[in-house]
Amino acid sequence: MPPLFGHNPTLLSRRQFLQQTIQASARLGLYASSAWLLLNAAGAGHADSSSRPILSEGQSTAPPARYWISANAKNVDCLACHLPGEVAQGPFFEHEHRYVRCLLCAQNCLLAPGDRGRCRARINDGGVLKSLVYGRPVSVHVDPIEKKPLYHFLPGTAAFSLATAGCPLSCQFCQNWEISQAKPEDFKGPFVPPEAIVSASDERQAPIIAFTYNEPTVFTEYMLDIAAMAKPKGIRSVLISCGFMNREPLNDMCQALDAIKVDLKGFDRAFYRDVCKAELDPVLKSIRTIAQRGVHLEIVNLVVPTLNDSDAMLKDLIRWVLNEVGPDVPIHFTRFHPDYKMLNLPPTPVGTLEKAYDLARAAGIRYPYVGNVPGHPGNNTYCPDCGKTVIRRTGFFVTEMQIEKGSCRYCHAPIAGVWA
Repeated sequence: MPPLFGHNPTLLSRRQFLQQTIQASARLGLYASSAWLLLNAAGAGHADSSSRPILSEGQSTAPPARYWISANAKNVDCLACHLPGEVAQGPFFEHEHRYVRCLLCAQNCLLAPGDRGRCRARINDGGVLKSLVYGRPVSVHVDPIEKKPLYHFLPGTAAFSLATAGCPLSCQFCQNWEISQAKPEDFKGPFVPPEAIVSASDERQAPIIAFTYNEPTVFTEYMLDIAAMAKPKGIRSVLISCGFMNREPLNDMCQALDAIKVDLKGFDRAFYRDVCKAELDPVLKSIRTIAQRGVHLEIVNLVVPTLNDSDAMLKDLIRWVLNEVGPDVPIHFTRFHPDYKMLNLPPTPVGTLEKAYDLARAAGIRYPYVGNVPGHPGNNTYCPDCGKTVIRRTGFFVTEMQIEKGSCRYCHAPIAGVWA
């Protein structure tokens, strides 16, 4: 199925993206009023959600979340929230305020009643952590799977793609910041149950559902329910993620999902802290876990000029991937374009991406890619044995396929990936 849009929304201006959201909404029969609100609220900067809340103060309409603990729960481990020197051993302590700690992502937010997590998508409602984004998609498209990008997972197929508001990171270069840095109440729209998403994907003959655009970890409960309903229909589920989740939810995702693409934004702890307001180590742990669980994995490194493009950082990233998850995991070195809070930097020179590609090939990575540079030969897949082109791409479309039963048609060497 051809995509609804012929361009990557991350390369569009803000207004173009929102205009196309309206067009997609009309074609999908979903969220037309939400898309109209998006466009008309898109004047100058971020909307102030406090002036137009759509949920009650008690958040009574939001369902309980998974992956959290309560300070007042029986047999709770006080060290889950406190340092060893801060608590005394002894009888159970009843907190005056019903604190909860969210255990979904590596921010591990400790929340008083009424507080939201860093993601803005989860709230402590009187001692119960609730999800404000379950059943509340704000962006829906049908994309080529190559747009994610997933190059070694059912190439040429359509992915029914959805997102909610929210993200646990605050990347200064985010190209989907209008939704990732928003609150759920910034968007009005109907409740969409998981079965409606699965039915819409089935009706549009999209064999894949992709959780993407914002950080889907914030709607893990919704994602897992959709994936569980999609599987009996033969629809596969993929996650496009920053990899900043904790181990328990990630294990549940690995059990439910068929492929995961992780953005490894740079191989430097200071870069993660300063530019993304996060930590590197949880992302590395997630990548290891995904590989160990045998879920199809691809990695994207957005190469940002002057910030994460040094030879040393690129070599360290390549070496880590090679040693920890192996040479068959595709790495996409993707071009940065100025957006959000980083309008002062130029697009990544193509030569920098080519350097990263060559470094990866020389180190033994079998499937490196040059991303976000349409028409570049680094978008193609080459057989690591004979060197011939086995997948040729033009933009996000496959124009030639020389893989048969998972092997190169020229030399019959296996090509790592999921092909059927």
